[in-house]
Amino acid sequence: MDLKRFFVAVSTIFSAVPAVAADDFIKGVYLETEELCAQARKDGIETVTDAGNTMLSARGLESVEYNCEFVQVIKAERSPAWAVTAICQEPGYLFPDVLSVTQMSPTQIDLVSVKPAPAEGEVGGNAGSYYFCEGVELP
Repeated sequence: MDLKRFFVAVSTIFSAVPAVAADDFIKGVYLETEELCAQARKDGIETVTDAGNTMLSARGLESVEYNCEFVQVIKAERSPAWAVTAICQEPGYLFPDVLSVTQMSPTQIDLVSVKPAPAEGEVGGNAGSYYFCEGVELP
């Protein structure tokens, strides 16, 4: 199955299931390391994202010249996880993505994406661990 048909199939499945209320999804700001959280508290979240780091929040993934807007969120019934449909964009390129968002601990969220991981040495991808940044507000 090619990627376009896969996303059409996933979108069809997700459209048949109602999205959960926003109050049931993740809260706050998350960054890729606890050190980045400390920097964001000190210098501001914009300074951290302007340096090319990615921020995770209930609205999606955001960085300089890159974002993934979470357009549909479905809560798992038996685990602290959600299936998320996203529309991602960077200059000159727009693509859909489907992610699992899993609450690993009160301060850690892991993302897994159907988007292929970048080749070694390349930057990018929507998968990884993110850490809660207490005291950091969304811009």
